[in-house]
Amino acid sequence: MSKNNRELDIIVYGATGYTGRLVCEYLNKQYGVNGDVKWAMAGRSQDKIDSVREEMGIPADVPTVVADSKDLASIKTMVEKTKVVLTTVGPYQLYGSDVVAACAKAGTDYVDLCGEPAWMHEMIAKHQADAEASGARIVFSCGFDSVPFDLGAYFLQETAKEKTGSTMPRIKGRVRAMKGTFSGGTLASFKATMAAAAKQPEMMKVLGNPFALTPGFTGAAQPPGTAPSYDEDLGSWSAPFVMATINTKNIHRSNFLLGHTYGENFVYDEMMLTGPGVKGEEMAKAVAADKSMANDPRQPGEGPSKEERETGHYDVLFAGSNDKGDNIQVSVQGDKDPGYGSTSKMIAESAVCLVKNPNAASGGIWTPASAMGSLLIDRLQKNAGLTFKVEG
Repeated sequence: MSKNNRELDIIVYGATGYTGRLVCEYLNKQYGVNGDVKWAMAGRSQDKIDSVREEMGIPADVPTVVADSKDLASIKTMVEKTKVVLTTVGPYQLYGSDVVAACAKAGTDYVDLCGEPAWMHEMIAKHQADAEASGARIVFSCGFDSVPFDLGAYFLQETAKEKTGSTMPRIKGRVRAMKGTFSGGTLASFKATMAAAAKQPEMMKVLGNPFALTPGFTGAAQPPGTAPSYDEDLGSWSAPFVMATINTKNIHRSNFLLGHTYGENFVYDEMMLTGPGVKGEEMAKAVAADKSMANDPRQPGEGPSKEERETGHYDVLFAGSNDKGDNIQVSVQGDKDPGYGSTSKMIAESAVCLVKNPNAASGGIWTPASAMGSLLIDRLQKNAGLTFKVEG
């Protein structure tokens, strides 16, 4: 069936999980049951879906779909009902491969929260051609990894074109502030990736390669970002940022998919600012030595209280420069904790953006910036509590 004639716009697969519930809560509040977005809840158990729907006060006329990653027929049926599958069912390397394959075959658009670069590398190799042929727009990493960073770099380059007539060959992404926790799902993905890498040493090459998601292209040498350093330009110490491994790869893929509009020798790194002086240096060293993520006991489905989500926030600076002495700074801020409150709004708006803009990109495997760019920035600022600001 043509994508345009399908009964649903968006199916939230994983609707009974922690993040899936937040996505459903947001879609219900923002678009309602009688709004112009037709959405449905999907999960493994009808009883569980019904129970979650009642618990969250979601109207009974929101459709439901039973689908299980272990039942390929149910996955095929699900993806053929809708224009977009929004999946929060991770780790994706364990539960996502058949969903991507089915969407790529059926011409169904797809968004996820993936921060698993080795799996993404594999999916691009396996399904890019099918997605191009069917018209499916597959967009990975539509949560905190990597929307604020991918779109932040894109926003800086668009600003640079307006102000200087060209893009910036060097961008520093620097987290200035962040309050919130990583999700249990993010932790599970991290642990699954490390476990897989221990069994498959070739995966370490993918994880360590900033150009792992740009098939056939390797650009300029990139800063490793793995040790504390003092940044003269910004007057602050910087510490390694745990999500740089995935975000940098997505930003280089965006540049690749946008025809290297950032330049073939584009350099990007991402760290966390810890402040000036001895105190800043000590904090940077403490962050670099922190290994708590590997030992965090939380599981998928576990997360913070509503108050913790509501009081979270983040602020990321992007500083661009060129060899002519031009400097441009922009920032991206979010009004909820990054791993849950903001992520659930970002992925929901990514899915709606694809529904509302059927011609935003052709079939293929994309990043948020390369598929949706300014269209998604506008939606996030209007609806999802993000602010994109030119600072200098």
